[in-house]
Formats: sequence, C-alpha cells, structure tokens
Amino acid sequence: MSMELIPRIARAQSMDVLSSQATVAGYRAVVLAAERLPKMFPLLTTAAGTIPPARVFVLGAGVLGLQAIATARRLGAVVEAHDVRPGVREQVESLGARFVELPVEVADAEDAGGYARAQTDEFLARQRETMARVVVGSDVVIAAALIPGERAPVLVTADMVEAMVPGSVVVDCAAEQGGNCELTRPDEEVDHRGVTVLGPTNLPAGVARDASQTYAKNVSAFLFHVLRDGALKPDRDDEIVRETLLTLGGEVVHPRVRAALGMDPLEPPAGTRDEAVTA
Repeated sequence: MSMELIPRIARAQSMDVLSSQATVAGYRAVVLAAERLPKMFPLLTTAAGTIPPARVFVLGAGVLGLQAIATARRLGAVVEAHDVRPGVREQVESLGARFVELPVEVADAEDAGGYARAQTDEFLARQRETMARVVVGSDVVIAAALIPGERAPVLVTADMVEAMVPGSVVVDCAAEQGGNCELTRPDEEVDHRGVTVLGPTNLPAGVARDASQTYAKNVSAFLFHVLRDGALKPDRDDEIVRETLLTLGGEVVHPRVRAALGMDPLEPPAGTRDEAVTA
C-alpha cells in the first residue's frame, strides 16, 4: 500500500502524507533560500538608510508553494506566485502575495484530486515567456510546480537564470522529478554566473523532528483505517483502500501503476471484501 497515493478527500485528510511533508518542505525551502541570499528579507529602516525587502517568486501554489508564500511573507519579503490552476488565486492572495496571471487560456489545468495536469508544449512556451519577466526581477525563486507521476515541467531556463542579479537564489523543490529549472542538479549546488541554484530532494529532512511527527500521525491514522482485528483486510470498495492498494497476492492491482508498467487492466474485483492478507 502506497501512502503517496492517498486520495485528496475529506475522510483522508489525517492520512495525507503528501500534504504534511509538503508543508514542511515549503517552510524549509524559504529558510534555505534566506540562508543563501546575501541580503535580508524584510524592509528595514536604519541609520544608514532604508533596506528594501527581498522579492520572492513562488512557482506552483500547491501545499508546498502556499507554505513557501506564507513563510516568505512572515520574513517580510514581497511575494509573487503563479500556478496554472486559476482557482488557487484566492488562496495566494489571502496569504498576501500577488498572483501572476498568464495572458493565455488554461484548459483542464486541474485533475479530480486537485493536482495540476500536464500542459501542452505551446502552453509551456508561453508560460515561460511570462515567467521570464518575473524571474529576472526576483531575488529568490522557489520552484514547486509538480505533476503527480510525471516529470516536472521546465519553467526556469538557463537564460532566465543568467538574467537574474548575481547573488540571487533558486530553490528547485521539483529536483527529484527532474526539476523546474534547466540548470538544476539533484542534491547539488550550482553557481551559474553568480546565481545559486539548489536542487534538494529531501527538504523535510532539514526539519526532521516535525517531519517525522507529522508522518507518524499520517501512518497511524491510515493503519487504524485499514486494520480490522489486528489483520489487514483491504476493503476495495473503500476509496482510500482502493487508491492506495498497489499489490495484492503478488500481483500489481493499481490501475495507474499497471498502465505505467505497460500491463493490461485487471477485471473489477468480485465481492466487496478480500480475505485477510499478511501486512
């Protein structure tokens, strides 16, 4: 059973490991950027004059991106954000950030689970054109545009990074899935003409205590849901069980995983419950 396949429904909120770990990762990404940026985030008035606030651009306004926005705002930065899903604009603005709109129509940008869908090459090209103007004027870019089960879209090109002011920082939170930045190398720090590009693949590990506690709560809630009298009895009529069940009786049963492996679809399971299996 795969915890990252927990469906985004109200009953499963307490089990949603992707959201809990993304919350930690969004916080950590901004702290990491603040450590590397050679200037302070907040607006400060000093005896030597006024220090302008840092400008932060967040690409992707999922759970990770929203937490990054909130953290950057708490540190005093001026924040802008973009997402292909127009519906997240209200959430972005509620956190005090400006939503960057695209001058193109977005169709089918969100799947049934609330995650972003992959877009066409033409759309991505236009998106990069709009992003270029914002990226160049930013001190920090937090890239968190992810598509479940697919390679992350490349939104920040090498040319954009070259146009940023030396000392600027890009934190690519999509590094494990290929990266949103063309220059990203997983778990490496790249210095490109004075701009630092970071590609961490395990941001929650930087806040290990809270990441572990939230993950443990997710797992315990999931186990209480699927265990019956101490045994694992997967009820495949239950949406939470059905969406997280990868293998059963030595066979891959998850439809999307079977498709990704090039396997034929299975016939629908008979009955409402399977016999108890060993966890």
